[in-house]
Amino acid sequence: QAQLVESGGGLVQAGGSLRLSCAASGRTFSNYAMGWFRQAPGQERESVARITWDGGRTYYADSVKGRFTISRNNAKTTLYLQMNSLKPEDTALYFCAASSWGYTGISASNYNYWGQGTQVTVSS
Repeated sequence: QAQLVESGGGLVQAGGSLRLSCAASGRTFSNYAMGWFRQAPGQERESVARITWDGGRTYYADSVKGRFTISRNNAKTTLYLQMNSLKPEDTALYFCAASSWGYTGISASNYNYWGQGTQVTVSS
C-alpha cells in the first residue's frame, strides 16, 4: 500500500525554524515528482514547494522563496522541507504529495498520492 507519512510539525515562534519530513513507502516514489502543500483553516490548499524526481529542479511559491528549501533523499525515500524565518502566516496543515506522472506544477489535483498532514503553528 502506497503511503506518505509527514512529521516534524509543531509550535514555533516567529523567526524560528522547523524541518518537515515525509517518509514514502509502498511505491517507487524515487521515480515520482513530489511537493509540499499547505492548507490554513477556511482557505484552499496551496502549493509551497515542488521537486523533480531526481532533485534536479525545485520550485517555490513566492511567499516562501528564500526561506524554505525542499530536498529529497531517494535512497531513504524521504522528502524534506526546511523552513526558516517562519512567519505567523505560515501557520497551516502541511501535506506532502507525489505525482507518478512527474507533474511539478501547482495544481493539487495532479498529485495522486497524499499524506495525512502535519500541523505547523507559528506564534507572533
